[in-house]
Amino acid sequence: MSRAQRLLDLVQVLRRHRRPVSGRRLAAELGVSIRTLYRDIVTLQGQGAPIEGEPGLGYVLKPGFMLPPLMFSEEEIEALVLGSRWVADRADGALALAARDAMAKIVAVLPVDMAGRIEDAALILGPGRKAVDAPEIDLAAIRQAIRAGRKAAIGYRDDKGRVSERVVWPLALSFFEHVRVLVAWCELRQDFRHFRTDRLTRFAMQESRYPQRRQVLLKLWREQEGIASTL
Repeated sequence: MSRAQRLLDLVQVLRRHRRPVSGRRLAAELGVSIRTLYRDIVTLQGQGAPIEGEPGLGYVLKPGFMLPPLMFSEEEIEALVLGSRWVADRADGALALAARDAMAKIVAVLPVDMAGRIEDAALILGPGRKAVDAPEIDLAAIRQAIRAGRKAAIGYRDDKGRVSERVVWPLALSFFEHVRVLVAWCELRQDFRHFRTDRLTRFAMQESRYPQRRQVLLKLWREQEGIASTL
């Protein structure tokens, strides 16, 4: 492995950790000696990487540090292509367009030889039935409410055709092969509930924000559902 690749790998490892990580753990993850690890950290700090910490206390990379996307590995390129193709084919119109635009931006800054691998990616998206949302529901509006942390008034039709009116706290959208599901705190049930977007009869974002941070509520939901965090 070249030294440049090793430095990039170190940055990626640090990005995966939100709290200080010991030098010995970093060295073990990278498969290098502790002396090499310390030397690489000093090199990155000298190049402007905001790595804080010192031997014995651990290291953390401050948020916001950006590297140009010029050193993707082949597997990283394949992962990006497969993911963007899935979203472009299976998501709603606004998100599908965003996936295509994001991929175009990445291709625009890749070296010519790497950009050519985008079309040559060997992972192909298989055929599948697209999810169908209720025509009066705009998923972009749901995503906006989630990002803003605002309550929403919804109408929901259950599997027996009964419609109820509720106020919910939108937390996340879950994408399955054939359906999409809104994860939310329901004020009526005083608990987390899952709402299929194809059964929503209306969705109206309200001005009021819900009283707790979305990250805290998502953590509680994951614990209740037994779902591990993806980060």
